[in-house]
Amino acid sequence: MIIIVGLGNPGKEYDKTKHNVGFWVIDQLAKQYHIDVTKFKHKALIGDGIILGKKVLLVKPQTYMNLSGESIREILKFYKIPLEQFYVIYDDTSLPLSTVRIREKGSAGGHNGIKNIIAHLGTEDFVRIKVGIGEKPNGWDLADYVLAKFSKDEQPLILSGIDKACHAIEIILTKDIKEAMNQTNQKLKKENKKAKPSHQNEVIS
Repeated sequence: MIIIVGLGNPGKEYDKTKHNVGFWVIDQLAKQYHIDVTKFKHKALIGDGIILGKKVLLVKPQTYMNLSGESIREILKFYKIPLEQFYVIYDDTSLPLSTVRIREKGSAGGHNGIKNIIAHLGTEDFVRIKVGIGEKPNGWDLADYVLAKFSKDEQPLILSGIDKACHAIEIILTKDIKEAMNQTNQKLKKENKKAKPSHQNEVIS
């Protein structure tokens, strides 16, 4: 079984915020492949099903972002899943909005959710699918930025990013992580990294 985790914060007030992009991706996969992610277990909402012939467990930790590692450690231990079959999806302010990058391992890069996962697992060796939410504008507090909603101009871009992340997962499941990295990360290199949508537009509620 493959465990696919999307990071985010529980609660209506955090729904559709930048920091909850990981939840968005899980919701999209669940909808597309008819997987019910409503069972509460191991401090998370979980649901098992089949994606492209592979048995998967979709996970949305309910511990709040900064404590995500508590839930993930419990799940990996309970299901006895090796790290090679565990993937985590989350937002990244260092990537342009809507772009996706896959990494096989590495540091937290300032992301507190990933930092907590590394602390609980005792290793940095797990696959990450990072979805770009754009760089924090000057004058913004980082917490305020990641907990803000996307503007009307940004909305179609992040939806495109979520589609790309889902496609990356599909490549991993049908081929392998190397092929997914080749296809996904190559596209990132071709994207215009200087494009920065306005943050002054009305937000989507």
